[in-house]
Amino acid sequence: MFQHKSGWKSREEAFAAFTMGPLTAFWQQREEGELTGVDGIPIRFVRFRAAGNDRVVVICPGRIESYVKYAELAYDLFHCGFDILIIDHRGQGRSGRMLDDTHRGHVVNFSDYVDDFAAFWQQEVASGPWRQRFILGHSMGGAIATLFLQRQPDACDAIALCAPMFGIVMRLPEWMVRHILDWAEGYPNVRDGYAIGTGRWRALPFSVNILTHSRQRYRRNLRFYADEPRLRVGGPTYHWVREGVLAGEQVLAGATAVTTPMLLLQAEEERVVDNRMHDRFCELRAAAGYPCEGGKPHVIQGAYHEILFEKDAMRAVALHAIVDFFDRHR
Repeated sequence: MFQHKSGWKSREEAFAAFTMGPLTAFWQQREEGELTGVDGIPIRFVRFRAAGNDRVVVICPGRIESYVKYAELAYDLFHCGFDILIIDHRGQGRSGRMLDDTHRGHVVNFSDYVDDFAAFWQQEVASGPWRQRFILGHSMGGAIATLFLQRQPDACDAIALCAPMFGIVMRLPEWMVRHILDWAEGYPNVRDGYAIGTGRWRALPFSVNILTHSRQRYRRNLRFYADEPRLRVGGPTYHWVREGVLAGEQVLAGATAVTTPMLLLQAEEERVVDNRMHDRFCELRAAAGYPCEGGKPHVIQGAYHEILFEKDAMRAVALHAIVDFFDRHR
């Protein structure tokens, strides 16, 4: 395990060889499955298991992502002794869509994500053979996982959140955003249309991305969408934005209901989610006697939003923090 971890800081030096060799061989060992979510939407997932592993990490991805993107993270955690399960949320990845335009990021109710995750947990995780169960949630997946734990605070032994979506960075004043979103609800064609400034998926050059400083990982992730068009999801609908805002408010309102040990990783150069909401969430938990690990967000210096797809140096800091945190809760 130590030898595996030692390679985290220098993987980009020979990234192509790694992805074409060990990572491809690992990915071929996957088991894919499906369950039926809310309103009959098919929900896809993937698992990696090994005889003797008595701990599992359930990965809850962010908006527009697919488990296909998480192969490298699954590889690293698997080689630290964890079985891995990853869900594709409704409306993205290989799961079913709700609108004819499959590029629109949409959900009817944010709670549908949570209901799907709860069903996935009951079917694939709660009944499994593991001694310990952990959750790793990124961005939107962090909000989904946190809302799940508000319902079932004893479901897992510990949770790590990477840049969770407890608030969204907006270009307009909050009052104006709320007015626009409330107005859009009255016009179905607007409500279910792309939010202003967004549209169908398209490949953006690395130079303008605000997700990662890692050119290698950014290019690899773009190739997934280029090679498998059904994975493509573009901008969110107005209704999705509204549901996302309300979900963040619900997370904060129920912050003290989540007593599960929690590590919250925050990107220093965040431009997607609102870091102030992370700070507030940690303050609320601490005041209630359930502080996050370290009492506040663990800031990954220099990182953009996708911490676990960052350059090796930043990614390694985050990955070590997560694995060490899970190990402390054996």
